Amino acid sequence: MSTKKKSQGDVGRRDFLKLFGAAGAAGAAASTLPLGGSASADEIMAATAADTKHHHVTAATEPHGGGSGYEFFNVDESAFIEAAVDTLIPSDSTGPGAKELGVAIYIDRQMAGGYGKGDRLYLEGPFGEGTPEQGYQLPMTPSELIRAGIADISAHVQKNHKSTFDGLSAKDRAAVMAELDGKKVELPTVPTATFFGLLLQLTIEGYFADPMYGGNKDRAAWKMIGFPGADAMYMDKIEPFRNKPYAADPRGIQDLI
Repeated sequence: MSTKKKSQGDVGRRDFLKLFGAAGAAGAAASTLPLGGSASADEIMAATAADTKHHHVTAATEPHGGGSGYEFFNVDESAFIEAAVDTLIPSDSTGPGAKELGVAIYIDRQMAGGYGKGDRLYLEGPFGEGTPEQGYQLPMTPSELIRAGIADISAHVQKNHKSTFDGLSAKDRAAVMAELDGKKVELPTVPTATFFGLLLQLTIEGYFADPMYGGNKDRAAWKMIGFPGADAMYMDKIEPFRNKPYAADPRGIQDLI
């Protein structure tokens, strides 16, 4: 019998998505990672998976819309976000990519809502540079941070590649993201690690969040990891499925209303 050897990247992505999804899908995968920290992508992913308390409550009134469906991002910003989430979680043999599942819409709704406006953040200062353990230390709301960061990266890409970010090849987009993750690019307006950490966090959240928030289209991420969804009542399934595998299409919050 012959087996097809999996690349290390494929195995790593599959293992991460399964581990993260199982740990965080029910809570829409919000993180306690300090936005002002300098953690790597792996640390951000681990911290995000550790906490399932979801503090973003803006539901998408028009989920999975096209360019005209964006509430916060303009045309150029939405093109950047779509390319960015597609780069962070691309489609492959493991499952669908973030762009396919509407993660850009999820991020747009978060930025347009209370979370993006900083409704639960203390923004009165002082704003000295803190340690990673001290949390968010910027005078910007999350939506201001994301918008400024997009502008910074767009200017960087235009200067060095003579292109927009979404106009780059997949390989070049990945290289830019790797530079941000490794803090090899110093953004003029926002801390590189803070921006990249928030962008990655929001991308992961949107990928596994309940579809009512705009991402996880058709509950595809839940199906990929075998998560049953928001329905927590399984008393009637115990006897019929005792010692038998239980498989069912996952249901979101709106399916239960």
